[in-house]
Amino acid sequence: MNKRRFRAIDPERKAWQDPEKIFRTIGLSKSMVFIDVGCAEGYFALPAARQVGPDGKVYAVDINADAVRVLSEQAANEGLSNLSADVKTAEETIVCNGCADIVFFGIDLHDFADPERVIKNAKQMLKPDGKLIDLDWKNESMEFGPPLAKRFSIDKAKGMMEAAGFRVHSVEDSGPYHYLIIAGN
Repeated sequence: MNKRRFRAIDPERKAWQDPEKIFRTIGLSKSMVFIDVGCAEGYFALPAARQVGPDGKVYAVDINADAVRVLSEQAANEGLSNLSADVKTAEETIVCNGCADIVFFGIDLHDFADPERVIKNAKQMLKPDGKLIDLDWKNESMEFGPPLAKRFSIDKAKGMMEAAGFRVHSVEDSGPYHYLIIAGN
């Protein structure tokens, strides 16, 4: 398995995982509040901040201080004052109560120490009509990504969401390597 680190600006990645296309699918629009849990260097957080505009807000959290620093610097360079990045674990992340239109897990739900707790935290942060989004690796062997044993099947991810009180609205392929689950209250 090739351990490849994907950067926030990665044209090769965009060919098979286009944030703007994903955002259209999940309904991200101007003035929304978007929470990116496990944001890394901002592959999704930066375009989300551009998408929601100055009247929207993006909260981005990750345990990697260097990645959060890179994201914060890029946001500042672009004048994205609507993006707030913080170093913390997903398990301790509750940036607000009922403020988020979208809580987003971008290919990382399988990485959290306690994914059930992280999903419960998302429920607390979402507005009553908000959406929980899980974009994750398909549970099949491929040239990169996490080891197969670490990946969550669609059924496992859906089961965790449903156990936390979410209703799964849709499940679909998102490019050749990922699935996309949209859930709500």
